[in-house]
Amino acid sequence: MSLFWRIFALNAVVLGGATALLLWAPVTVSVPVVLTEAVILVAGLVVMLVTNAAMLRIGLAPLERLTRLMTTVDLLRPGQRLPDQGHGETAELIRGFNTMIERLERERATSSARVLNAQEAERRRIAQELHDEVGQTMTAVLLALERAAAEADEPLRGELRQVQEITRGSLDEVRRLARRLRPGVLEDLGLISALTSLTTEFATHAGLRVVRGFGSGLPELDQQTELVLYRVTQEALTNAARHAEADEVEVSLRHTDEAVVLTVTDDGRGTGVAREGAGIRGMRERALLIGATLDVTSPPRAGTLVRLTVPVPRKQR
Repeated sequence: MSLFWRIFALNAVVLGGATALLLWAPVTVSVPVVLTEAVILVAGLVVMLVTNAAMLRIGLAPLERLTRLMTTVDLLRPGQRLPDQGHGETAELIRGFNTMIERLERERATSSARVLNAQEAERRRIAQELHDEVGQTMTAVLLALERAAAEADEPLRGELRQVQEITRGSLDEVRRLARRLRPGVLEDLGLISALTSLTTEFATHAGLRVVRGFGSGLPELDQQTELVLYRVTQEALTNAARHAEADEVEVSLRHTDEAVVLTVTDDGRGTGVAREGAGIRGMRERALLIGATLDVTSPPRAGTLVRLTVPVPRKQR
C-alpha cells in the first residue's frame, strides 16, 4: 500500500467509525443545541482526533525513524541501518537509503585509504629529508663547532661549547621528529618493539608514567594493520599529554579468539563526553581503513579510555 492510500485508509477508518457512532447512537441534535448535546459532540470530536493522531503516528513511525537516522548517521561509524521489511513505498524508501549509506561508506573507506596512504608517503618523504638533508647538515655544523672550540681561547671557547650543545639538542629533536613521522623501528623490529620505543620516548618527553601490558603470542598482522595500531597509540598518547591532565597512562595490547585489542587508558580529568576532535576522527578513519572498531569513553573525572578492536582473519588465529 502506498503512503497516500495508507493515510487515506487511516482517516477513512476514523471517519467511518465516527459516522457509525452517529448513526447508531441514540443522540439527537436540537436547534438550538443544548449543553448536553454540545458536550457529547465535542467529546466525540476529541476522541476522533486523538484516534486519528495515534493511528497516523503508528503509520508514519518508519518515516520518523528514517528522518532521525538521516540527521545522526556518521560514516565513520559504519553499520547504521533501518529494517526494511515490507513492499510499500516506505519500505522502498528505507531500502534506498540503506543502499545509499552502504555506497557512501564504501566510497568513504576508499577515499580515506587514498588520503592516509598519501599522508604516510608524505611523512616518509619528509622524514627522509629531515634525516638526510637537515640531519647531515646539522651534524657537519656540530663537527665544525667542535673543531673551532678546540682551537679557540677562552671566553670564545665557552661560547662555542654553548652553541655546540644547542646544536646537538636541535639535532636530537630533528631525529625525534623524523622517528615520529616514519617509525622505522616498526618496519625493522615489529609492532611490540615499536610500541615499546614509542611509550618510552613519550614518558621521557611528556613526563608521564607509562604502564605497558603487551600480551605474548600475538597473531601475525599485516603491515597496514600494524601501522594503524601504532598511529592510534601515538594519537591517544598525544591527546593524553595535551588534554587529559593525567599522571599515568596505561597501554595494553592483547588478543582474543576473534580480535586483537589495543587499549590506551589515562587517569586524567575526563570530560563526561568524548569530544570528537580532529585527532579522534583521524583515529576513526584509520580504524575504518582496516575494518576495526574504535570506542572512546571519557567518564567525568575518571580518565579516558581508547579501545581499538581489530578483527583477526581465521587463518591468522
